[in-house]
Amino acid sequence: MQAHKLILGASRLVLASASPRRTALLSQIGLTFEVRPSDVVEPPHSAFSDKRGDEITRKLALLKAKSVAQHYSEGIIIGADTLVSLNGKLLGKPTDDADAMTMLTQLSGTSHKVITGVALVDAFTERTVVWAETTQVYFRELHRTEIADYIATGEAADKAGAYGIQERGAAFVNRIEGCYFNVVGLPLASLVERLSNFQSDVSV
Repeated sequence: MQAHKLILGASRLVLASASPRRTALLSQIGLTFEVRPSDVVEPPHSAFSDKRGDEITRKLALLKAKSVAQHYSEGIIIGADTLVSLNGKLLGKPTDDADAMTMLTQLSGTSHKVITGVALVDAFTERTVVWAETTQVYFRELHRTEIADYIATGEAADKAGAYGIQERGAAFVNRIEGCYFNVVGLPLASLVERLSNFQSDVSV
């Protein structure tokens, strides 16, 4: 518990994300933090065709963290970005319901990767740590009507790959390999470890 206590004692943590899921995850593990969404505009998933998922998520996570860090004189800023990779094709958030239908139809009966990039930026020293984590997700076969019903709930609109594993989308998932929380939006175990090391280095 020493590492966790160290994080809880950090002077200031700022989450550079408007995602309620990431806010809930940090609250779940007892961190005290502020929320200040970045002003970075995420490109559509079609713009990712010539890039690797881990490369894109790390880059966007760092851009988000840095865009928020410039507003603070001290503190650790947490940026994150999540993408879905299906056979090398990268899926971001759907542009509309039709796009969500296309994504979920493609994911039906297959396995895909959920990749979350995370960046830590110290606002005072400008030191950064960036990494990406991948979880393999296996979908059962989905009927078109249930996909349409799911999209009608509105859950698909703001999620990479057009589904949320922590909500109704859980019914689509047969199993996963890797960190569940990574699929939700933040790999908590590696985040705690990296935050602890980051805070220790800053304190030296």
